[in-house]
Amino acid sequence: MKNIILVISLSFLFSSCNQAEEKQAVSKKPNVLFILVDDLGYADLGIMGSEYYETPSIDNIAKTATVFTNGYAACTVCSPSRASLMTGQNPARHGITQFEGPRNSGQSWKERKRYTKLLPPEYRHHLDTNSVTLPEAFKEQGYKTFFAGKWHLGGKEQKSLPTDHGFDVNVGGNDSGGPRGGYFSPYKNDNLPNLPEEKGLNLSMKLANETSKFIEENKDNQFFAYLSFYAVHGGIQTTKEKWTKYRNKAEKMGIHENGFEMERVLPARKYQDNPVYAGLIEHVDDAISTVLKKLKDLGLDENTIVVFTSDNGGVTSGDNYSTNQLSLRGGKGYQWEGGTRVPFFIHIPWLKQNGAKIDVPVSGTDLYPTLLDLAGLPLKPEAHNDGVSLKPLLLGEKIADRPLYWHYPHYGNQGGEPSSIIRKGKWKLIYYWEDLRAELYNLDEDLGERNDLAKVHPEKAKELEVQLLTWLKSMNTHYAQVDPEWDEEAREKWLENQRTNNLPGREKQRKKMLDPNWQPNEDWWGSEIKN
Repeated sequence: MKNIILVISLSFLFSSCNQAEEKQAVSKKPNVLFILVDDLGYADLGIMGSEYYETPSIDNIAKTATVFTNGYAACTVCSPSRASLMTGQNPARHGITQFEGPRNSGQSWKERKRYTKLLPPEYRHHLDTNSVTLPEAFKEQGYKTFFAGKWHLGGKEQKSLPTDHGFDVNVGGNDSGGPRGGYFSPYKNDNLPNLPEEKGLNLSMKLANETSKFIEENKDNQFFAYLSFYAVHGGIQTTKEKWTKYRNKAEKMGIHENGFEMERVLPARKYQDNPVYAGLIEHVDDAISTVLKKLKDLGLDENTIVVFTSDNGGVTSGDNYSTNQLSLRGGKGYQWEGGTRVPFFIHIPWLKQNGAKIDVPVSGTDLYPTLLDLAGLPLKPEAHNDGVSLKPLLLGEKIADRPLYWHYPHYGNQGGEPSSIIRKGKWKLIYYWEDLRAELYNLDEDLGERNDLAKVHPEKAKELEVQLLTWLKSMNTHYAQVDPEWDEEAREKWLENQRTNNLPGREKQRKKMLDPNWQPNEDWWGSEIKN
């Protein structure tokens, strides 16, 4: 009996200490550093399985954080996912279902001559100013708020810059989806001044330096800093030094004769062997290292929550055809796991996490309520409608089981098809709007999504389809429509061109980039300063 009492007492004491430690940390109003890397794939980090890319600083975040192995972006492309991070809402609800840009819907899409069966719907092109955003929620509680990098949720004309949505400071954020002017100074960005002494400086390091400056200036305040890299979006660039390092590494690992294969629509990269992309990732890792060092040097690391994630999967097709997601099928723009599953780490300095892994499926929409909850701030359920706080999971408890949903009624530049998705437990159903068919996958047994079980388990497929369509109806969302003038023969010719011209063209470009004498231009995209 005494032994039993002792165990109960020790358990109670351990629980009480944890609660006291948590209350003490929250009473200090922790800072938040939110790191978002553009187009970074689930397998594009050493800690996530890559043997080619080198990311020691990011890996160290994961080793001291909680790693959500089933962490998802809210969409397979950037703007919708970024809006979901800001609002805690699914794209079907906030209305930004495609990346911001021209000729993405209706007749304007048709002018791009992809000859698709469906015409994608119209959608919202900037963040709604009526939405209460994540930075606004922190600002209401006295936090200083800072944004650096890629925004892509509207611009000055729409009155939808970061400073219109709760950020006190905006460095480099505008309506652009990529780095205008490239990755080396001078930059072509009205919100990012060029300094003579910074000529040739990598953009990721510039954004990190500005973030570090903000942190130092606000070391005595509570702050919410959002570091949103333009990298690793195309067009990809790096220095000669980093290209050489990774070209030689690819050679040492063994360069395959053929590096691409056809997916349903476009060629897809088969291996992680792109030395320019590897160098670009390392630039990001170097930049993150400087910000983390600043936190440590100022003694702020013990009271700063760090979030690390990406806005969608890595680019295996389209754009620069940069990477491969190893065990996952597809990448950015695709409806498969490679398009939406992303690195998803949350570091809480007052918890001993040590790289703990949680397999519960979670979404970028969850980060809004989670960060408020961790900071001891009031939640805003009327704002972050589709997100739930992950704090219970981080404390070793549970959250209610729930399905996750995606709605992308568009054709991706990377080969994705108009579709909607539900994931419920181990099951994932993809509903295609071209022909109203469904694919069903058991992710526990088939992470690569190669074995469609819709005909093997028709009852499960129908159950999930009904649940998905019911949810979509409740969102009052938009759908692609059949083009009454669709030319099926023209579409087949376009697809044949991908097989006969694009595929061999990609192979040729890959071999050039891996040639020891390759050089993109005279000054390596401006990274080499000529006197």
